[in-house]
Amino acid sequence: MRSETAGITPAGAGVDGITWHILGQTYVPKSVTEDSFSWHATFPDGTFVPPHAHPLQDEYLYILEGTLEFWLDGEETSGRPGDLVRLPRGRPHGIFNRSGATAKCLFWVSPTGRLFELFQGIHDLPGQKPDDVVALSARHDVNFLPPPPGAA
Repeated sequence: MRSETAGITPAGAGVDGITWHILGQTYVPKSVTEDSFSWHATFPDGTFVPPHAHPLQDEYLYILEGTLEFWLDGEETSGRPGDLVRLPRGRPHGIFNRSGATAKCLFWVSPTGRLFELFQGIHDLPGQKPDDVVALSARHDVNFLPPPPGAA
């Protein structure tokens, strides 16, 4: 794992020039150390991250643009620009853009764990089929929840 260096990561630029395409969203890693990992995320309308939990990481989002809906511990809520969303380790959460517009936010987790490798793996996964994403995620300490009863 790399150690942090002083400096500026320019807008639109990511760590080592990386841009990931994951489940219809675009993630650009901004910094990564053993202690913390941050990325800029663009959520086109209609995209989402299904309910899941990080047993070993606290996750945060700072909403920059647009509106996102959240499923947090079984409750539905939404966030707007300037809101900080806190997703404590082990607590189930899902993220949904049903706003009719693109949403952008800055995410970070602490500690980094295996999330950087997971994102690269999902990006590289042919077709990003749900069963394959779930299996890969479980091997990287992210646990997706089963769909609710009656879900197609």
